[in-house]
Amino acid sequence: MKKAVVISILLTFFICGCTMAPKYTRPEAPIPSAWPKGDAYKDIENVSDTSEIIGLDWRAFFTDTKLKQVIELALKNNRDLRIAALNVEKARALYGIQRAELFPALNAYGVWTEQRIPADISSESGEAMNFKQYSASLGVVSWEIDFFGRIRSLRDRALEQYLATEQAHKSAELALMAEVANAYFSLAADRENLKYAKSTLSSQQESYDLIRRRYEAGVASELDLRLAQTRLETVRVDVLRYTRQVALIENALNLLAGSTVPAELLPDSLSVVSEPKDVSPGLSSEILLRRPDILQAEGQLKAANASIGAARAAFFPRISLTGVTGTTSNDLSGLFKAGSNTWTFSPQIVMPIFDPRLWSALEASKVEREIVLSQYEKAVQTAFKEASDTLAARGTISGQLQTQQSLVRATEETYRIATARYLKGIDGYLGVLDAQRSLYAAQQNLVNFRLLHLTNRVTLYKVLGGGW
Repeated sequence: MKKAVVISILLTFFICGCTMAPKYTRPEAPIPSAWPKGDAYKDIENVSDTSEIIGLDWRAFFTDTKLKQVIELALKNNRDLRIAALNVEKARALYGIQRAELFPALNAYGVWTEQRIPADISSESGEAMNFKQYSASLGVVSWEIDFFGRIRSLRDRALEQYLATEQAHKSAELALMAEVANAYFSLAADRENLKYAKSTLSSQQESYDLIRRRYEAGVASELDLRLAQTRLETVRVDVLRYTRQVALIENALNLLAGSTVPAELLPDSLSVVSEPKDVSPGLSSEILLRRPDILQAEGQLKAANASIGAARAAFFPRISLTGVTGTTSNDLSGLFKAGSNTWTFSPQIVMPIFDPRLWSALEASKVEREIVLSQYEKAVQTAFKEASDTLAARGTISGQLQTQQSLVRATEETYRIATARYLKGIDGYLGVLDAQRSLYAAQQNLVNFRLLHLTNRVTLYKVLGGGW
C-alpha cells in the first residue's frame, strides 16, 4: 500500500509538476492610460468607454464590395502572407517535437548478426568459426524523467514561440489588408486626378486655340499666347505623370494581391468608393495590448521566461531510463521459442558537480529576458505613438476636407468670372490663368484630402489591432 502511494505521488509530480521558471506577470505598459488631449484630438473627446473595433471583422469594417474581393485575393495569394502561415506551421511542428520529449519513445528493434572468427585466434578447434545471432526487442531508450521541469520549461518555451508566430501571422494579415485598401484608395485617387488633368488639358487646349486665333486676328497679345502655351504644356506633363502613377499603383496592387486584379474590380475614382466604417478607439489606451504584434512580443517574453526555468533545472540531477525486452537466438527458427527472452533495465542519473557553462547559460537566459522585455516595451510605445498620430490626423482631417470643398467651389466661381471678364476684354489673360491654376490645384488637394480621410480610417483600424 505504501509503495503504491509513493508511486502515485511520483507520477503526479511527473505529470503535473512545476517548473523552475519565474512566475510570469505582464509588465506594466510604459504608456499613458488615456489618449492624448488637445486641439488635434477634439474628435475623440466624446467617445464611448469601449472601443467599437473589438470583434469588428474586416468584412464588416470594409463596406466596398469590390475592395473586399481584392482583399480576398490578397489573403489567398500573397506570398509574404503565405510565408507567414508556413512559419506558423513550422512553429507548431517544433512545439510538437519539444512536447513529445515528456513521453517515452517506444521503439522496436530487429538485429541479425553474423560473425567469422579466424582460425589463428579460435580458442576451441583451431579452425575458423562462424557465428549467427538473431534478436528482436521492444523498448524505451534514454527517457528522461522530468522531475525538475527542464523539459516542461523547454516545452513551454516552444509553445509560446508557436503562439508568438501565430500572432505574427495575424499581424501580417492585418498589415496586408491595410496595404491593399490603401493601394486601392490611392489608385482611385490617382485615376481621379488623371481625369482632372485630362479635363484641364482639354480646357487649356481650347483656351490656347482661342487665344491663338485672337492673336492671329491682332486682338490678343503674344504674352497671352505664350502664357496659354506654357500652361498647356504644364498640364500635359501632369497627364503623363498621373498616367505613370496609375500604372505603378496598379502594379503594386497586383503584387499585394499575388495575382492580376481583374479590371472590373478596380475603382475609376474616389467618388465610387464606399467609405470604411468609422470606429471609436474608446477611452483607454489598453486596447493596444490586444494588437497582434504586441501579443507576439509578449509571447516572446513568455518564451524567454521559460528559458530561465530550463537553465535553472539544468543544475539538478537528470534521471533517464532505458528498458528493453525481447528475444535472442542463434537460429532464426528458435527466435520466439520458450527460453529465448531477454531484458535490460538501465536507470541512469547524471548529477552536475562543476560545470561553469551552466552558470553562463543561466546568466545568458536572464539577460535575454531583459532584452525581450525592452523589445516588448518598445513595441507598446511604438503602438501608442502610431495610434496617437492616427487620432491626431483624424481630429483635423474632417475640418480640412470641409474647408477644401468650400475652396473648390470658390475657385470654380473665380475661374468662371475671370474667363468671362477676359472674353469681354475687361481683364487680361493672366487673371484667367491664375484662376485656372488655383482651381486645378484646389481639385487635386480635395482629392488628396479625401484620400487621407479614407486611409486614416484604415490606419486607425490597423493600429488599434483590427477585429481580432
